[in-house]
Amino acid sequence: MSLIFSLMQQMSVFLVIAYLLSKTPLFKPMVNYSIRLPHKMVIYLVFSGFCIMGSYFGLGVQDAIANTRAVGAVLGGLLGGPVTGLLVGLTGGLHRYSMGGFTDLACAISTTLEGLLGGLVHYRLVKRGEMARLFSPWVAFATTLAAETLQMATILLVAKPFGQALALVQVIAAPMLINNATGAALFISMIRDQKTMYEKFSSSFSARALNIAQRTVGIMAKGLNSESAQQICRILHEETGVAAVAVTDRERLLAFTGLGHEHHRPGAAISSPLTLKAIRDHEVKFADGYQVPYACSLAEDCQLGSVLVIPIRGETCILGTIKLYEPKKRLFLKINRTLGEGIASLLAHQLLTGRLEQQQQLLTQSELKLAHAQVNPHFLFNALNTIGAITRREPDKARELLLHLSNFFRKNLKRSGEQTTLAEELEHVVAYLAIEQARFNDRLEVSFDIPEPLLGLRLPTFTLQPIIENAIKHGVSTLLEQGQIRVTAGIEAGVVKLRVTDNAGTYQARADGDGLGLSLVDKRVKCLYGTHFGVDIRVEPERWTQVTVSLPQQEART
Repeated sequence: MSLIFSLMQQMSVFLVIAYLLSKTPLFKPMVNYSIRLPHKMVIYLVFSGFCIMGSYFGLGVQDAIANTRAVGAVLGGLLGGPVTGLLVGLTGGLHRYSMGGFTDLACAISTTLEGLLGGLVHYRLVKRGEMARLFSPWVAFATTLAAETLQMATILLVAKPFGQALALVQVIAAPMLINNATGAALFISMIRDQKTMYEKFSSSFSARALNIAQRTVGIMAKGLNSESAQQICRILHEETGVAAVAVTDRERLLAFTGLGHEHHRPGAAISSPLTLKAIRDHEVKFADGYQVPYACSLAEDCQLGSVLVIPIRGETCILGTIKLYEPKKRLFLKINRTLGEGIASLLAHQLLTGRLEQQQQLLTQSELKLAHAQVNPHFLFNALNTIGAITRREPDKARELLLHLSNFFRKNLKRSGEQTTLAEELEHVVAYLAIEQARFNDRLEVSFDIPEPLLGLRLPTFTLQPIIENAIKHGVSTLLEQGQIRVTAGIEAGVVKLRVTDNAGTYQARADGDGLGLSLVDKRVKCLYGTHFGVDIRVEPERWTQVTVSLPQQEART
């Protein structure tokens, strides 16, 4: 009876070691069906180690060793297959043989057979498609019981003298059969529980990720705005179970859902240093409230205690952030960190895909509209009338205007690319204005204030000309006094601003948009550079109208 308890103590040590091993990456191959060589190598090394420890920690009995070596050999074969089991058993058997004693050869043979027996059970179950039973404690118990019975028979057959071998078997058979079979069952039960936990975790993670992906499909197709951000916040809050979710662009909070919504108000400028750093550094930032302190930048009594800030990456810059919060009394789960980063990547792909589709649609529309605008009958009619009127009295001026007209249409025909430089755009505008100024005589004055370093700025073709045409057609042409148009460019807060200002102040917003020209310019700029850029119109009635085109500074080439 004392031998049973001693072996149980030894098995308890082994199970503690196995539990500690379960917290390391080495344990992962054991919870899967091991078909790859690296996995089988890990199983060989781990269970060979258990075989060797079983022999070292065994109890001396009649010039032999009562031990738990069989557990390592059987489980090595059961989890790794016949070849792995044979090698584990052979390694454990050779080690036992090196320790000597009258049962050394018998134990070496029996340990090798035990590993092979475990491997044959593995082969049989896999062939029958019952791989789940590899992790059954009952299968491990029965296989180890059979293996230990085989060991006792081998000792009786091989060990000499027979009388001493029989006496030894009578003493150690029952304790080793019961203890090792039970230990193997407990060991495999521990592996099965770990496998179940991995599967549940993986299943839960996959299901949540799939649900989020399905629910967010198409939301970002029209860009990152308040409406899409609010939908994303609601979905993430429901699926992740975090305390709060926020979505920002580069400058403002677009949406917020959850704990703290009273003071985290959409539309407010970003005040969190951590968020600004995430945007600036293009990196995920995490403040757990312990190692990295976190304090709400808006309210001292805020209950939020940790935050994960994930940038939403565009093609060339950060478009915004997703922020996941937990309260002060709850730890931030690692699964939510992983989910958050995956979600940001998913949304970024959706944004880029939506933008690409929109660009393709707009490009087709633009080509059709611009093809029509390239030979604008109204403009051509006015230009020819103007040239005809001055041909007799100012033939040189007429020839000059004809050159400007031909230059204008030549550039129209040649400018088939999506982008051009500001210098080339201005040449096109100057050719257009030369004809318009001749038509209006002294009633139209145009001035330019463009810094030379910005002449290399990249921008969509036909950006300025439609705006200036609109200012003349719907603005200064309605004035009795002299019309004035001023074209300027500059950099403000890292953004390039192109402005066209007239002194008419006659602009009125239309229910169906801002006119074909302005609307097309705005959409093309947004498609190329994002919703942070585009066309903005300000007006002081009967005084002035100012159209501003915002472009990213990084597109400027000096």
